[in-house]
Amino acid sequence: MIYGELSRRDFFSSTLAAGSVMAFSGLNRVLAAEAASSSTNTPTRIQVVYMAKPIPTWPCPDLDVRAEIDKIDQQLRALQKQCGHPVQFCGGQLVRTADDMPGFLAGVQQVDGILAFNLTSTCGPMFSPIVSLGIPTVLFSQPYSGHDWSTVSAMQKQGKKVEVIASSDFNDLLPVLRIFAALRRTRQTHILCLRAGQEKKSSETDLEARFGLRISLMDYAELNALYAQADEKTAAGMADAFIAGAVRMIEPGRKDVIDSMKLYLAVQALLAKHGSEVITIDCLGGFKRNDLPAYPCVAWTMLNNSGRIGVCEADLPSTVTQVLLQYLSGKPGFVSDPVIDTKTNTVIHAHCVSATKMDGPEAAAEPYAIRSHMEDNRGVAVQVKMRVGQEITLAKLADAGVMLISTGKIIDNPEGPRGCRTKVTTQVADADKLLHDYRGGLHRLIFYGNWVSEVKKMGRLAGFEVVEEI
Repeated sequence: MIYGELSRRDFFSSTLAAGSVMAFSGLNRVLAAEAASSSTNTPTRIQVVYMAKPIPTWPCPDLDVRAEIDKIDQQLRALQKQCGHPVQFCGGQLVRTADDMPGFLAGVQQVDGILAFNLTSTCGPMFSPIVSLGIPTVLFSQPYSGHDWSTVSAMQKQGKKVEVIASSDFNDLLPVLRIFAALRRTRQTHILCLRAGQEKKSSETDLEARFGLRISLMDYAELNALYAQADEKTAAGMADAFIAGAVRMIEPGRKDVIDSMKLYLAVQALLAKHGSEVITIDCLGGFKRNDLPAYPCVAWTMLNNSGRIGVCEADLPSTVTQVLLQYLSGKPGFVSDPVIDTKTNTVIHAHCVSATKMDGPEAAAEPYAIRSHMEDNRGVAVQVKMRVGQEITLAKLADAGVMLISTGKIIDNPEGPRGCRTKVTTQVADADKLLHDYRGGLHRLIFYGNWVSEVKKMGRLAGFEVVEEI
C-alpha cells in the first residue's frame, strides 16, 4: 500500500459509492509530522490524483475505473524502487466532477509535486484547478485515456508549472520523479559564497526566489581560522594518497598539496558548521589579496568527487546550475572557460578545477595529473583527462529565468601551455552559432551525458525557460 493507512479496497469502495473526493485521516497525520522535518533524507512527496467523469464514454462506456487505478498503483510501486531517490506517493484520490475539487484542493499541502492521471475524457474541469495551485504538476496521459494532454501546451505558455507525459510506458515517469526530487533538494540547499562584497545583487535574490534556496555571503575570516586549526598530520595523509593516485605531479611540491588538503579540511568544517554542502569562493581575488592561504582547486575536486559541490570564482549562477543538474543527474559539473574554434566546429573547455569522478561519487576516477594553477603558476590544481567519445551537456543559468543548454562530444584532451590545466575539446553542431548568439557570462558547465530533455522538463516544472544555444 502506498497511499496511507486505509486499505485501497476500503478507500475506493467509499469513494466510488459517494462519487466524490475523499481524504485519508491517516495521511493527514503523516503530512503534519513530516512538515515539521526539514531533513534532506525525508522522501520526495508526490500527490497522486485520478480523474474520471462519472459516466465514461471515451475511451469506452464500460471502463472499469477501479481496475484502471489498481493497474496504475502497481506501476507506481515499481517506479518507487527504480527512482534512485526516496519517493513517497500520497493521496490517491479519485475526483469525478468540478464539485469534488474544493475538498481535494483544500487537502493538498506539503507536497513536492502532483502526479495526475486522466482515465477518461472531459477531465479539464478537474485538471485545470489542480494546475492553478502552482505546485509542479505532471499529467500522465496513456493512449486511449483522455484528451486533456491537448490543453497542456497552452498552460505552459501561460507560465503554469505543468508537464505532460503521453506514453504507454510508465517508465517515462522516472525522469519527472527525479526532477521532483532534484527540485526538492534544491529548495533545501544552503550555498556559502565567500567574497569581499557582502551585499546581495538583485540577480542573486532572484535565484533564491526562483529556486527556494538560501545564499549566505561571508568573508574569508572564518575559513582562515579553520585552516589554522586544520590537523597537519591528517592533511599530510590525504595529500600522500592524492599524490599516489595521480599519474604524475609536475609543478607543485608535497608541501603545496598538504596546504591544499588543509584548506579542504577547513572547507569541510565550514560547511558542517553552517549546515551546507555547497560552496563557491572568489578564489582568484582572494588569493591575489592574500585573503586565502591556498587555492581551493583541490578542495573542489574532493568535494565534487564526494557528491557535494564546490564552484569557482564566487559564480552563483554557475553554482545554482550545478546544484540543479547535479541533483538531477548524480554527476558533478565541470565549470569551464569556453574557447571557440569555428574552423574545426569545436569548443575547447578549459579550467583548473575538475572532479575526477565525472560519472558520480561511486564511479572510477578519470586519470589526473597534479599541476599548479595555470594563471600564476602557484598553488595546486588538477589536470583531468576526460573520456574521449563521451557525450556531454553544456549548461548555464543566464539568469534566474533562463537556462542555456547544448550538447557535444569529447574528442580530445589537448596538452600545451595555453589555457587552464584541464582542457577538453568538444565537437558541436554549430560553433559559429554559439559564437554569435553567446550570452550569460563566460562560464559554462559540462556534465557527462545528454540531459537536454530532462532539463526542459525541469524548466517547465520549475518555471524557467530552456534555450538551446547550438
